[in-house]
Amino acid sequence: MVKQYSAEFKLEAVRRIERTGEPVSRVAAELGVNENTLHGWLKRYRDKPNMPFPGSGKLSPDDEQVKKMERQIRELREENEILKKAGSLLRKESEVERFKFIRANRHIYRVAKLCKVLIVSRSGYYAWDKRPQSKREQEDEAITTEIKKIHEKSRRAYGSRKITEAIRRKKLVNHKRIERLMRQAGIRSKVAKKFKATTNSKHSLPVAENVLNREFKADRPNQKMVSDITYLWTDEGWLYVAGVMDLFGQKIVGLSMSERMTKDLVISALESAWLHGGRPSGVLIHSDRGSQYCSKDYQALLKRYEFTCSMSRKGNCWDNSPMETFWGKMKYEWLHEYRFKTRDEARAAVFEYVQIFYNRNRLHESNGYLTPDEYYHTGSQKAA
Repeated sequence: MVKQYSAEFKLEAVRRIERTGEPVSRVAAELGVNENTLHGWLKRYRDKPNMPFPGSGKLSPDDEQVKKMERQIRELREENEILKKAGSLLRKESEVERFKFIRANRHIYRVAKLCKVLIVSRSGYYAWDKRPQSKREQEDEAITTEIKKIHEKSRRAYGSRKITEAIRRKKLVNHKRIERLMRQAGIRSKVAKKFKATTNSKHSLPVAENVLNREFKADRPNQKMVSDITYLWTDEGWLYVAGVMDLFGQKIVGLSMSERMTKDLVISALESAWLHGGRPSGVLIHSDRGSQYCSKDYQALLKRYEFTCSMSRKGNCWDNSPMETFWGKMKYEWLHEYRFKTRDEARAAVFEYVQIFYNRNRLHESNGYLTPDEYYHTGSQKAA
């Protein structure tokens, strides 16, 4: 147990040092006080001789006021968090629904605080919580646990529809039930943010026609691909990422990362896409008008692979919207909450998102809630 001392005790201890001139170590030993603690008391006495140990003997009035304000700010933030998670519970949900929200969040917030914010009595909540659960409530609790696992695995990117489809892979469940349970648990998906375009199209190199012309639907793998560059800030500087997406299933089939945004970056991504697709020919590949894509070396590689080049119209990001959308998803679903110390950390995060989560685990509504990898392989099997 930590010892506590009165203001009077502290004052007499430091006065003894001042009066006798004895070393702090000796007085500390005499009084059974930690030497560093006594040094602290002595410093405060010399800084504020008229009021070194006011109030409780631990804090000055100013310090106590600061602590009080900090505590009030913490409590207000906590209450705002609860209100944000609770959503419409206070407006239209019954008391029982509020009790369910409290049960789902009591591992995060104090029950007393939850009851205060949701305007229910603690005694009422505890009486409800102690009663035996029905079979339906037990099932709801088990499903809520599964919802939380899926939500966290997606780094809070999934909303109710994707979570419903993920659970339906194991058991039949109603979407409205998932919505209700998510609302009770205060679970929501992240809100998408907009990010800037990357490449520089101010150059004098030749550009290709917009052959794709926003026809983003593909009937098979290796028919249509899109490519683009994005960037991530780290404490070491920028990390540039080039990607190639096969529009059949929106699978990322080419990926390259570098500390420089050069033609080699997009060439490497193109090479990996070509190898992934089994060295195909006759692919229509679309990009913006960036100098990297217009470079002689990149264009020469397209000819060698017998790929048809397509480019967006000037200043029109919608012509390459699948890749623009993908970068946005990657950043708001996976990366924007983190500050990367090194480029290697950012590389690892991009690799994890693309190769582990996005391609293999992220459900796509446009794919009939199959992952890009699953959808891509259905086309590969048909082609075989």
